Amino acid sequence: MSVALVSASCVSTKKYTALQTSQSQLQSNFNLLQDSHRDLERKYQTSQNELSASIVRVKSLEEQIASEKSNIASLQEALNKCLTTSSQGNVNISKLVDEINSSNKYIQQLVNTKNKNDSLNLVLTNNLTRSLSREEMKDVEVQVLKGVVYISLSDNMLYRSGSYSISDQAGEILGKVAKIIRDYEGYEVLIEGNTDNVPISMPNIRNNWDLSTLRASSVVQSLQNTYGVDPKRLTAGGRGEYNPVAGNDTEAGKAKNRRTQIIITPKLDQFMELIGKAPESK
Repeated sequence: MSVALVSASCVSTKKYTALQTSQSQLQSNFNLLQDSHRDLERKYQTSQNELSASIVRVKSLEEQIASEKSNIASLQEALNKCLTTSSQGNVNISKLVDEINSSNKYIQQLVNTKNKNDSLNLVLTNNLTRSLSREEMKDVEVQVLKGVVYISLSDNMLYRSGSYSISDQAGEILGKVAKIIRDYEGYEVLIEGNTDNVPISMPNIRNNWDLSTLRASSVVQSLQNTYGVDPKRLTAGGRGEYNPVAGNDTEAGKAKNRRTQIIITPKLDQFMELIGKAPESK
């Protein structure tokens, strides 16, 4: 009996262990199924969201297609009208093409002229600045603005104190400027006098207009008589105190405003010739 009981106990234990193992396997399978179910639900929800977005995009595309169809219909109608009057249209288009080609040639001519002048101005400026010493450059400022060369000479260097007569020290610098002017014969030269706003008190000079003009005239005559510049290329003008480059509330500002500018530009007839070649507007 003892042997029988032990045997029965052993069998029951084995069965229990087997059942436990089976139960664990089933539980594991159940957990896997739950995970798979949750994953499928997530994918389903994602698919639903994408479907909704796709529906919106499809609707938007359908609206765009409808709009484009409407545009195509309008264009087709316009094309039909053009084809109806194609003969006259071809003539007008031909004239338009000719005018465009003519305008393009004129524009290119202007561009080439401007590029040529820009290059000449750069060479002119470099030649002048290289010819001046460091000491002389303190009294001379050279700029190229909108295709025009501006040489600004200080009042203290050019003229005797309180006068419009050219000073002795100005001679060397004016000689170098004159050489540049002579080398570039295709340019006009304007000498422009400028003053500060301090009223002038000198015999036979009424105001700063007079002073600025007399000083410009002195430079013109010096360039002509001393340095051999063709007077036909020279113009003298005065702007008095009305073209300042700095404030007149300080001595430094007044000194900048008391200046004479030598303005070198291409001859006007060159541009007038180009204007004369401009295509007629139709």
